[in-house]
Amino acid sequence: MKALILTANGFEEAELLVPCYRLREEGVPVDIAAPARGRLRGEHGYPIEADRAFGDITPLEHDVLVVPGGRAAETVAEDAAATRIAVWFIEEKRPVGAICHGPLVLAATGLMEEREATGHPSTAFALRAARIRYVDEEVTTDGEIVTSRRPADLPAFMRELMKLVHRRRAATGR
Repeated sequence: MKALILTANGFEEAELLVPCYRLREEGVPVDIAAPARGRLRGEHGYPIEADRAFGDITPLEHDVLVVPGGRAAETVAEDAAATRIAVWFIEEKRPVGAICHGPLVLAATGLMEEREATGHPSTAFALRAARIRYVDEEVTTDGEIVTSRRPADLPAFMRELMKLVHRRRAATGR
């Protein structure tokens, strides 16, 4: 089992680091991908290394996708390679977690119509415009997709994401 985080400069640190470390705590290796490999800075200045570029990702290598929020999510949503990765995960019904502005990436796939999701309240208009049934709740699960609104929702987000991870692990034996 392996996880993939899609991000860019301006990520919300807690929304990237909490899932990253929680997955690693469960023994799940995590790749962090961005438009290009190298150093990224979070909204509050925290640096991380993107070890992969979106264009170098083979989604089949990964079982779980996480899309943190912050301004980074808007960059990710506009990147064709990143969107193709998200499309693959949704079509393959693999676990996907998106928090804060992260659901904008899912909306960009065109595969979220009539599905239920949440996100930061400032994304509600864009999510509704993508024909997503927006709900203002700390966490929403629709099939294999978990969404949340903000860093304060991380405990609920991780609880639900980890349920999907454990279910995937049990189904695949990885």
